[in-house]
Amino acid sequence: MDGHDRDQGVQVTLAILRRRARWILLCFVAATAVAFALSTLQARAYTATAELYFGNSQLAQAVAGLQVSSSSAGSQSTQDTNILLLQLGDVARKTAVALGHGLTPSAVAHALSVSPVGDTFIVNVTATAGSPHLAAAIANTYSAIFVNEQATANHQQYVSALATINAELAKLSAAEKAGPQGQSLQDRAQSLATLAELPSGGVQVAGTASTPRSPSAPKTKRNTILGAVFGLLLGLGLAFLLERLDQRIREPKDLERIYELPLLGVVPESAALSRLSRRDRGSGLAARDAEAFHLIRAHLRYFEVDRDLRTLLIASAASGDGKTTVARCLATAAAQMGARVLLLEADLRRPTLALQLGIDAGPGLADVLIGATSLSDATQMVDVDPVAVDPVRGRPLAVLVAGATPPPNPGALLESHAMERVLEHSRVAYDLIVIDTAPLTVVSDSFSLLRKADGIIIVGRLGVDRRDVAQRLRQTLAGGGSPVLGVIANGFKARRNASYGYGYGYSADEYTAPSASLSR
Repeated sequence: MDGHDRDQGVQVTLAILRRRARWILLCFVAATAVAFALSTLQARAYTATAELYFGNSQLAQAVAGLQVSSSSAGSQSTQDTNILLLQLGDVARKTAVALGHGLTPSAVAHALSVSPVGDTFIVNVTATAGSPHLAAAIANTYSAIFVNEQATANHQQYVSALATINAELAKLSAAEKAGPQGQSLQDRAQSLATLAELPSGGVQVAGTASTPRSPSAPKTKRNTILGAVFGLLLGLGLAFLLERLDQRIREPKDLERIYELPLLGVVPESAALSRLSRRDRGSGLAARDAEAFHLIRAHLRYFEVDRDLRTLLIASAASGDGKTTVARCLATAAAQMGARVLLLEADLRRPTLALQLGIDAGPGLADVLIGATSLSDATQMVDVDPVAVDPVRGRPLAVLVAGATPPPNPGALLESHAMERVLEHSRVAYDLIVIDTAPLTVVSDSFSLLRKADGIIIVGRLGVDRRDVAQRLRQTLAGGGSPVLGVIANGFKARRNASYGYGYGYSADEYTAPSASLSR
């Protein structure tokens, strides 16, 4: 991937993040708030830890005549043995009895956890409770009872071993007692007597549990941060998922890629243009809006190098793309420059030009095609505002509306020889004929005109047109060999403080799709 592709990828990603910023923010705020609320509502828990040291009892085992363990200090088997010793027996019951407060042995066992400290003979006895004092009391009491039980068990072990040695000594004669065997038994008996008197049982408290000053749970700050991170990731994932599922065309570049055609121009979102799409007896536009159509007209001149563009057909994939207003403004731009222009409405099912321009709805094209009136009698003239740089050159705009009454067979009329004669006569009388058609993927009425026009322009509305519909139209046009010139992106919403025109001078990170624009 080269630098240009990376820049385009970054720009597209930023555009997606801007479009889906509300979803990202919503997920971020919601997850953060939920994590904070759950942490706040969660009951507080306090944790206290006591430390036990398991001494090396190999010497005592040897003296007692017991089997000596070969495990080394801190080995896994030794640690497992120490952990198991702490969990066996009824220490939990004795701890519950000693502390009272309604504690049960199961509650004590649930509150406790034991874990070794690295490769040592030290084991942590950790207790978690709703009270800091109770947590420390459980850990210390459990540890103390366990140490006492171990001391008692060791004492009994030594006493039992001493009794066995004494019994063996009693069987020996005086001479045998004075011999090596007797002396050995007497030494062991003395050692066992000493060990039996020692208070330690091989386990001692290395550190008592102190009363915790702050709760160990909930960790509100940590949970809130994790919730915020999760919400951000969820929002980003949702943003890209919605973008993948959303079939609407968002960017002018998308129109170029789908239709595989050049971008002839970008029509801005404008209140004045929206009024034109509804009803406006005047034909003037703000200088900024009019400039967009003059730029499109200038771009079309490059196609006149090797062909005569006398008949220009304005089409769209679906209704509501703004092709009627684009056709009107494009024809007006040419008339303002002094060209003889005919604006021909070929959408016989849903005509709107008469309403927009405030002119008579009939007679119109349908009446001409059935021979009810002549082309000249049906054509109406509409004054246009002259261009400021050359007000003398401006001409009125000739308009041939569809007709007052929709015919029952619009497709057959547009495919008739009468329609061919209308176009032939118009080519003689006018420098440019701009034809407004019905949506090509909605009805098939205008397909016959695709072969009769010198050039076709596709109008796509950003934020409204669907990719699948546009791709279907592209396949249809490609299969028929129609002379498609390019695409016009309608509904461009410029970013604030953007310093560029409405022609080709935009970049992918300088626009967002609009919520509304031209409707016809």
